[in-house]
Amino acid sequence: MSKTKQPKPDWIRIKLTTGDNYKEIKSMMRSKTLHTVCEEARCPNIYECWANRTATFMILGDICTRACRFCAVNTGLPTELDLQEPERVAEAAEQMNLRHCVVTSVARDDLKDGGAYIFAETVKAIRRRLPLCSVEVLIPDFMGSEEALKIVMDVKPDILNHNIETVERMSDRVRAKAKYERSLQLLKNAKAMQPDIPTKSSIMLGVGEQWHEILEAMDDLRSVGCDIMTIGQYLQPSPKHLNVDKYYTPEEFAILKEEGMKRGFSHVESGPLVRSSYHAHEQVKSAERNKEETVQS
Repeated sequence: MSKTKQPKPDWIRIKLTTGDNYKEIKSMMRSKTLHTVCEEARCPNIYECWANRTATFMILGDICTRACRFCAVNTGLPTELDLQEPERVAEAAEQMNLRHCVVTSVARDDLKDGGAYIFAETVKAIRRRLPLCSVEVLIPDFMGSEEALKIVMDVKPDILNHNIETVERMSDRVRAKAKYERSLQLLKNAKAMQPDIPTKSSIMLGVGEQWHEILEAMDDLRSVGCDIMTIGQYLQPSPKHLNVDKYYTPEEFAILKEEGMKRGFSHVESGPLVRSSYHAHEQVKSAERNKEETVQS
C-alpha cells in the first residue's frame, strides 16, 4: 500500500450548487432531526443531488459501531434507538415528493437485529405516505443474521443494496468487522428469500486493488445473482483515513462499465464520482429496460 499522497487529478471536480433546493432540504433534515449519508459520509455529490431534491436518508442515528478505514461517519457506541424515526423519514420523503427513496444506516452491532426492525418500519412508513414511491434499502451485513435480513426482505423493498466496498484481498484492511464472503452470502440469501427483488452492490477503487481483482469481484457478485453494480473512486475523507493508492481515469471507468455489462449485470454505474446511491432512480429505470431487452431477445 502506497504511503505517498497522490495529487488529485483534474477530472475529480465537484460542482458546488447551494441554491434554494439545497438550503430547503438541509433545513428540513435539521427540523426533523434526521441524518443523511450525503452529509455524514461527506459525499462529493451532495450539492448536485440536493439541488435535484434527492437525498439518501441515514437511519439508526449518526454513530456507527464500526470504524472502517475509508468512511467519514462518526464511530462509537450509540446510546439510543429512536422508534419515531421511520415516520419522520416518511414525512420528509413526502415533503420532497420523492419517486425513489434510498434508506441506509450506520452499523448497529449493539442491537440484536442490527436495526432491521427500524429498516422495515421505515419502508412501511414511506409506502403509507407515498404509495407510488419505490424504496431502496442499503443495509449493513447484520453480522450475517438471516433472521435480521428476513425482517427487511419481508417488507419487499424495491431494491436490496449491500456493498462489498472493495475486492476480496483488500477487504480486511479497508472494512471493520465486515467480511467479503459474508457480504456475498447476504446478497445470495436476499435473492433466495425474494427472487424478484433486484440486488445491488458497490465497490470503490483506489485502495490498492489490482485490475484483475476488480473483474473477479464482478464475477463474485454475478455468482450470487447481483443485478446492479456501482463503481466509484475512493476519496480520502481526512488524513487519518486510508491514502488514495491510485486515481482511475474516466476511460478506465468506462471500460469497467463495459466489462460489467458483458458479465450480465442489468445496470452498471461507473465513474470517478459515482457512489452507491448516485442517480439511484435512473439506475432502477435503466436496469428495468435492460432486463426487458434481455428477455425479449
